[in-house]
Amino acid sequence: MRTLYLLRHAKSSWEDESLGDFERPLNERGKKAAETIGQFLAKQNLQPELILSSPALRARQTTEILLRTSKLQVELRFDVRIYEASPDTLLSILAEVDPKKSAVLMVGHNPGMEELLQFLSGEVKTMPTAALAKLNSVAIDWKSLKANEERLEWLVTPKGLKEN
Repeated sequence: MRTLYLLRHAKSSWEDESLGDFERPLNERGKKAAETIGQFLAKQNLQPELILSSPALRARQTTEILLRTSKLQVELRFDVRIYEASPDTLLSILAEVDPKKSAVLMVGHNPGMEELLQFLSGEVKTMPTAALAKLNSVAIDWKSLKANEERLEWLVTPKGLKEN
């Protein structure tokens, strides 16, 4: 079985209007949300073998905070193709993953994360900032992920985790 975690980057700051979209950092709320998701990963003992992240600053910071908070020791790759990617591009990136890896976490942006989730699971779900979804698949490798055939096990948000 394969497990794909999809994480939308945490809330970014619009404070410095001189920054381009790629350079926008997290705001304080985003930093706390990334910590909450990292704590959730640790508490649930979730162990992705690879993290694929957009290198945009807000995604990079989300990933770094998540790793620090969860204390995960995992292979990390930044891939510029994840930035502003369509579901087709995200699938092509996943298709390159070594089939020996059974669990991957992808950190990216909307609308790509929501569209990929919908494509794979057939479910329409909103992914606010720092939302984390878990999909399970019986695909034999990462190239074999199929539309409407992967099962959404859960989707959590920092706000929802704090309410429980």
